[in-house]
Amino acid sequence: MQFQRVRHTAACVIAQMSRGACLIVLTGTAGALSGCSIAVPMAAEPSDMLGSARATSDVTGAIPKLPPKLSHALDQEDDRRAIAAMSTALDPQGSGASVNWDNPQTGAKGSFTPVGQPYPLEGRICRAFQADIAVHETQESLQGAACREKTAEWALIEVKHFRKG
Repeated sequence: MQFQRVRHTAACVIAQMSRGACLIVLTGTAGALSGCSIAVPMAAEPSDMLGSARATSDVTGAIPKLPPKLSHALDQEDDRRAIAAMSTALDPQGSGASVNWDNPQTGAKGSFTPVGQPYPLEGRICRAFQADIAVHETQESLQGAACREKTAEWALIEVKHFRKG
């Protein structure tokens, strides 16, 4: 206690302040600094913060990455038809030829061409592809990869725009 008083008094003497002014400055500084921290209540379980939704295996609180989408220009039915064509094209038992798809109601159409041989990845069968998608006047060339479990549907793991030529 005595040491603190001497130290504060020495600081005030160096700053050439009276003891009363020094106490006001020190009290104001202490009050201001005490407001720099706040307590935030945290939930014990990630599910407590998300209501009934369960967090995935990612316990860091990061936002789970959404699966890639073929094209934002496709509606739900276009997307369903495109994924069906992709599944046929990527089938390891298939011919390896391009598979076309279209939706007469929207005019959307496209094709998938497998690239290279199927390969294993984390217990799944995967395959790369190139795709062309046309919706109205918009045409996209894509390259990507999809994987499937032994009996499940193909799921995109990567899609990016591709410039031919």
